[in-house]
Amino acid sequence: MRTNTVKLSDKKNTRVVAHRGVSGLETENTAAAFIAAGNRTHYGVETDIWRTADGRFLCNHDGRTGRICDVDLVIEQSSFDELRALTLRDKDGKSDRAELMLATPAEYRKICEKYGKHAVPELKSNFTLEEIKSILGFFDGYLEHTTFIAFNVANLDLVREVLPEQSCQFLTSQWSDELPDMLAARKMDLDIAWHELTEERVRILHERGTVVNCWTVDDPEKAAELISWGVDFITSNILE
Repeated sequence: MRTNTVKLSDKKNTRVVAHRGVSGLETENTAAAFIAAGNRTHYGVETDIWRTADGRFLCNHDGRTGRICDVDLVIEQSSFDELRALTLRDKDGKSDRAELMLATPAEYRKICEKYGKHAVPELKSNFTLEEIKSILGFFDGYLEHTTFIAFNVANLDLVREVLPEQSCQFLTSQWSDELPDMLAARKMDLDIAWHELTEERVRILHERGTVVNCWTVDDPEKAAELISWGVDFITSNILE
């Protein structure tokens, strides 16, 4: 197992976000992964928020638990208590660390605040307005240090319905020439798969005042190129 992150020699003005916590070292989306980022130089910590069957919320990337747990439960079809009772696998594949469990948004926010890290929660379920209000409540008092991200732009539109000035980044795995205008119209920023970026696309976005985040960059040479293009954020499992 890895024992430390890979340090970038010159980040210039680019800031690094720990993807699902430092998921290259600790099981993703656990308190251990978030604390690992807290104890390092990362600017921010990303996580993923789902709705459970009983209307509560937990942090997990996939819609089910099987990839990181010996028990495969569907998040939206399982209760909060069922999901919290699961012990997740460590990076060596063993389920022998009782503290490795699915984190709550409140726990995630508390860790980000304790260590002074920018919170970057991804909104995974297709949430209702009332659910968005509940999620925003977890970050009350820390919203100026929080950026919400989502592939479903409707989730971000609901965030903005409640908080018109809240920082939001639209997630996408594909570039389209319509993106810059769409983002500028919504006054939202971008979080895009790194391989879809070019220096010219970064320039176009910056000319419209759009902040550029990119995921998931684990190769130091690729990170150096993106930094040279002036991307604002790099989201990584292992780079620091």
